[in-house]
Amino acid sequence: MVHGLASNARMWDACAEALARAGVTCVAVDLRGHGRTAVSQAGRAGPHGTPTAAADVSALVDVLRADGTLPGPVVLAGQSWGGNVVLTAAASGARVDALALVDGGWLRFDRDEPFERLWARLAPPTWDGTTWDELTARLRPVLDGWGPHAVPAVLANLTTRPDGSVRNVLAPQAHEHILRSMYDDDPRPSYPRVRVPVLLAPAGGGPASALVDEAVAALPDAVLRRYDDAHHDLHLQHPARLAADLLDLLDRARARPVHAPQRHTDDTTDGTTDDESEDR
Repeated sequence: MVHGLASNARMWDACAEALARAGVTCVAVDLRGHGRTAVSQAGRAGPHGTPTAAADVSALVDVLRADGTLPGPVVLAGQSWGGNVVLTAAASGARVDALALVDGGWLRFDRDEPFERLWARLAPPTWDGTTWDELTARLRPVLDGWGPHAVPAVLANLTTRPDGSVRNVLAPQAHEHILRSMYDDDPRPSYPRVRVPVLLAPAGGGPASALVDEAVAALPDAVLRRYDDAHHDLHLQHPARLAADLLDLLDRARARPVHAPQRHTDDTTDGTTDDESEDR
């Protein structure tokens, strides 16, 4: 389970709990510079961007397969920018058996807008001396209806300064580097290289609908489950519903042969092994 830009692993808590009750092993990751990873020098260190995050996730999958934590089949789920990360990982040969793109994976920017203007528009808030208690009071009326997991998950995106005011865990420079990576990268060439079942779970409609339809048409094995009235953080808002869709995706993965590790090229065909165990 991979979070989005300036987010953290705890956003997946409630969805992971629902899957765990169904007997599924779930691992949620804090990417470089995010969440608990940011407390270490390695977590703060660059580079930051989609290809680096995808390589990190792919390496983690290999480790968790090797130590038996994830015997397979393995579903890689990513939300928002995390969707672009897991798409890139799978297209680059990550050893996974299915993908879930949760309101992301198809994200790309209009290159007609200079990046500097984009950054000025999308730079993260500075919070202007807001305290932890003040921010909590702002969040509760909005998020309490989503369940007790929601406010703690969102607050895990933040920490405090010595004066008691809040700041973002992800450093502004790292945030800018990731956004620049999204600006420079185009997910469309990755679509035909993903040879595993894919779930697309977009929230709402609007201009992004065309990007979703484009991805569905280009991915070799895609199923679309729209969350028409959902927030962008639909994994936080509708964890039980998403967990059910992920279980369906896992069943699709279980129905297919488990794939051996490989690096995709334009003419690669899928290989299989029969010595992988299945886990649900």
